Parts: sequence; structure tokens; C-alpha cells
Amino acid sequence: MLGRLKEKGYLALDGAMGSNLFQLGLISGDSPESWNLEHPDRVKKVHQAFVQSGSDVILTNTFGGNRHRLKLHQLENQVIELNRAAVKLARECAGDSVMVAGSIGPTGEIIEPLGSLSVKDAEAAFREQTSGLAEGGADLLWIETMSDLNELQAACNAAASTGLPFAATMSFDTAGSTMMGVSPTQFVQFMQNFPASAYGANCGVGPDQLLQTIGEMKQAGGKHLIAKGNCGIPVFQEGEIRYTGTEEVMANYAREVRNLGAELIGGCCGTTGLHLHAMCVELETHPYQPTTLEQKTRPPSNPKSKSRRRRRNSSS
Repeated sequence: MLGRLKEKGYLALDGAMGSNLFQLGLISGDSPESWNLEHPDRVKKVHQAFVQSGSDVILTNTFGGNRHRLKLHQLENQVIELNRAAVKLARECAGDSVMVAGSIGPTGEIIEPLGSLSVKDAEAAFREQTSGLAEGGADLLWIETMSDLNELQAACNAAASTGLPFAATMSFDTAGSTMMGVSPTQFVQFMQNFPASAYGANCGVGPDQLLQTIGEMKQAGGKHLIAKGNCGIPVFQEGEIRYTGTEEVMANYAREVRNLGAELIGGCCGTTGLHLHAMCVELETHPYQPTTLEQKTRPPSNPKSKSRRRRRNSSS
């Protein structure tokens, strides 16, 4: 992956899996991973849209593919089967030119000491999932949407044990930290302990917040940063969840987050093939122009306001 990144300067990731499956008939409460066996054609339709839009890397339909999440659907005994099947589907769409990353989401449990799941048990669950992804032929492993450093440690250890390259992202909210209080700077420092190929942020509360997060990671010394922001904000309209991000919004986000230092860029919840196509075109047609977080957030100067201040000062 890093070799291709060096050649191109950036890599285009994919968009959302879950929200696009909902558009294809997935019902809330059902397991998206079960569709790897029950509706493989629909899973492939999502992958194909991203490949056709310009993705260099696509993620498998295995975000909840660990035994703790699958247990909610009585599928905990099919961890290996479901993860293998997901890699096969992604590979059929990716061909030889697009890399397949095995998606690994959180267990859904609270890790000790705040919760009941031990780091050891979490790592065992992740090792089971990563085994299935590796056996299926994934090019790399992709840990995502983490909020707790102990759980992230368990996932990174499991990923590293396969010998495959791996990447990791956490999800940050409007307070500038994860749900468990981890800041972007703490995350960057933590990742120095692992041989990850790339790391960064995904999901969250829309592209604007992700720009701030990536800027902070870059300032903290982050390298090969990942940006995979949601397609705007989710709103409930006409009986379904929709995202407010337009193609123009996501294209602008892609360009701005690249300039802030992200090198692997895609979308998360709500991001469709159309959004991703607009993002890829923007990245292809706008050369990299490094921007610091201070430059991004500094208010523009207003000559008129300066003139008004001078007049007020002279009259006082």
C-alpha cells in the first residue's frame, strides 16, 4: 500500500457500506455481514460503485464481523466463514488494480476497567476475525471507528499477528476527542507503539470536524494520515435517515483534508459512489497545496473593518 501511495501521492478510499446496504433493502437490526452469504450480489453492487468511481482501496463488509457483534444475530459460530466470504466478494470487484482491506470494527463491548470485557478476550475475538480475513486473501487489515485505546491495542496486536499490513482509525466527536476521551494527539502518540502502515480518523460528525482532527494529528507528527469523514450530518426525512452532504461538499472536503496532510482519503456514513466520484475528480484535478490548521481556521482579513477600527480609534 505504501508503495502505491508513494507513486500517486495519495490514495482514494471507498465510501460507506452500511448506509448503502440500507438503500438496497437491509433492515435496521439485521446483520450486514449476513448479506455476504445471503445477498452477495447486493454487497458487490456497493463495491462495484466505488471501484468504478475511482477507489484505490475498498473495505470488506465485515465491520461487525467479530464474535461479539455477530452473537447479537446468532452468527458467532460463522466468524471465519463470513469474513472469508466478504473478502471473496470484494476481490471479485477489485480485480488486480484495487486493494482489498479487511474491515475490523469495535466489539461493541466496554473494555476493562470500565466494562466487563478484558483486553485479552477482545484480542482473541479480533484474532479470530483477522484470521478469516487473512485466509480469505485480504491485502491489508483496516481497524476502524475505535474509541478506546485498550480495544485499539487488542485490535492492533491481532492485526500484527497475521503479518499483513494494517491501518487504524478512531472516531472523534464535536468535543475533539473520542467517546472515551482520547484526543487526536494522544492517538498519534499511541500509534507509535505499533507498525501500522497508516492511521487517522473516520466517521464522526461530518467533514468539517474531520478537517480539524486531521489538522491536529498532522501537528502532532502524524504520518500517512487517513481521513474518512461522514457525508454531512444524518437527518430523518420521509421515514429514513439521509445525509446532508452533497457531491460538492464532499469534493471540497477531499481537497481541503488532502492539503491539511491526509494521504488516504474517502468517505464514511452516507457516502455513495457519486460522492466518491466527485471526490476523486477533485483530488485528480487540484494539486496538493500544503495548508496548516492555523491557515485553515484563521478568519479572513477585512480591509473595511480595519478602516472602521482606525476611524473609531481616531475619534475616541
